[in-house]
Amino acid sequence: MVDPETADAHGARPVPEPGGAREVSGDHGPGAGNDLLTGLLGAVDAGAYAVDGGGLILAVNPATEELLGRPAKALIGRDAHDLLHRDRHGQTLPRTQCPMMHALLARRTVQESPGWFERGDGSPLPVSWLVTPFRLDDGTSGALVVFHPHGDAPDPYAWEERPVPSALTEMERLALLAETTTRLTSTLDADQALNRLVRIVLPRLGDWAIVDLITENDEVRRTAVVQYADGVFVERRDLQGSLPPVPQESPLPLSRALRGAASTLATPDTYAGRPDSGLAVEQGRLFKATGMHSAVIAPIRGPREVLGALTLGRAGRTRPFTADDLPLVEDITRRAGVALDNARLYQQQRRVAETMQRHLLPKLPRLPGLEMTARYVPAPDASQVGGDWYDVFPLRDGATALVIGDVVGHDLDAAAGMAQLRNMLRADAWSRREPPGTVMGRLDETVTYLAEVPMATVVFGRLEGDRDSGWRLRWTNAGHPPPLLIDHDGRARFLTEAHGILLGTGSAAARPDAEVDLGPRSTLVLYTDGLIESPDRSIDDGLATLRHHAANLAHRPLESFCDLLLERVRPPGNDDDVAILALRVPPAGPRVA
Repeated sequence: MVDPETADAHGARPVPEPGGAREVSGDHGPGAGNDLLTGLLGAVDAGAYAVDGGGLILAVNPATEELLGRPAKALIGRDAHDLLHRDRHGQTLPRTQCPMMHALLARRTVQESPGWFERGDGSPLPVSWLVTPFRLDDGTSGALVVFHPHGDAPDPYAWEERPVPSALTEMERLALLAETTTRLTSTLDADQALNRLVRIVLPRLGDWAIVDLITENDEVRRTAVVQYADGVFVERRDLQGSLPPVPQESPLPLSRALRGAASTLATPDTYAGRPDSGLAVEQGRLFKATGMHSAVIAPIRGPREVLGALTLGRAGRTRPFTADDLPLVEDITRRAGVALDNARLYQQQRRVAETMQRHLLPKLPRLPGLEMTARYVPAPDASQVGGDWYDVFPLRDGATALVIGDVVGHDLDAAAGMAQLRNMLRADAWSRREPPGTVMGRLDETVTYLAEVPMATVVFGRLEGDRDSGWRLRWTNAGHPPPLLIDHDGRARFLTEAHGILLGTGSAAARPDAEVDLGPRSTLVLYTDGLIESPDRSIDDGLATLRHHAANLAHRPLESFCDLLLERVRPPGNDDDVAILALRVPPAGPRVA
């Protein structure tokens, strides 16, 4: 495998000069100690590398690069045990069971045969090795590791002749399937599930993993193309994207898998002939771009339908897939199908609830002489749907109702309860000209006996006046965070008057009212608790943060005022939705004599 960062213009990796060694710089040198290590390693004909007292690789010689199929930059600075030491099945050894780590920690010379190192392509290399401690005059200490292929180990440059990694034992196979089930079913995020799937199968089963998914519109999209190389996962975004339609009669492996047929082996020759569809053209391009010489293509089936296909590919010098590998890959994709189907169902339900919630949020009316705007931001994670809402609507006597509220809960029931509460409040407020506290008291009684709403907080206000006479707000508060009033000079205060208990408690206590004049160029902000509360800060800190930023932004246009308020006040990692309703009074006009 050619490393792109060390390749020349023709794609070839520079050949180390004979007798040279690659050394580490930075914390370990370069210095006299590293110069001596370079000389020592360069004089060794076998593979040789030096590690410090903690097992980090300090320097390597060219034979090490050749035998391990890894460039020096992929070795130096890495933990030798984690990167290289393996058992006969290619699995990482626990440190407590690794004889090389025992020798290193005990600072004694140990020779052992056989052992196994992992090459850059993921295959195990059987080796005989010798570990011996060293201490240089400058105080540098560590150990030298000298190794060579064990027994009849073949030429490392011919994959066809290389030892085939041992097939998984039954216990290892069951452990892999159990890991697949546990990791994939523990998330309801489809992208995260796919990312976990790739890291489960690479590099244990292949060098490449390609995931093609069928979208809700029956289109096919190449969602992931990932290579495992030199110990890292490399995503090939240039090979991702939309694919041509699935041909219904094609016998080629990917077409069959996307129609739900059994898994199939494939090679570049499978797609070397005249393509029977655009999908076959893309597959030929994929094999050429990745260098895969062998692949398994398996369908990803959900309980109800085919969701896509997984392609596992091997490249370089690893052994080709055989028919014996197909049952294991099919077991993995079957589990992936269940996890993806669950994730899709969850996301569909969440989108339905969020769409319903957004449709219930009103289009703001135009009020001559006032600016008004609103924001609704759903929570980013599992509690994406909630009961936050705002409302603005005209009343029979010419006043305008302002509402901000939050129904307890974060699910479809909360969104439905919000709709009930909103409609009841609209109907009651329209039908009677009464103070906000009276309207809220009657709504509380209705909620207790008729609505399917456990509890809710609400601020309900009547906005009265016009551009000539000025504006006045009369409001009541049922357990909600207090509105914030900011004048143009940046003086801000919370409207803490008229505060009562939340709705749904069954209390018959009277609801208080309060009034305030909205001065010229003042800004009124109503908001839900998602703007100020989080597990990492108290509500008092959140209120102080809101007042501080709102005062500093008072001179901003109302749209940018709201956007910046969200950006600066909403807590990082907030798992709650947020609703904001803001209005601004324009400057006072000239008086008419």
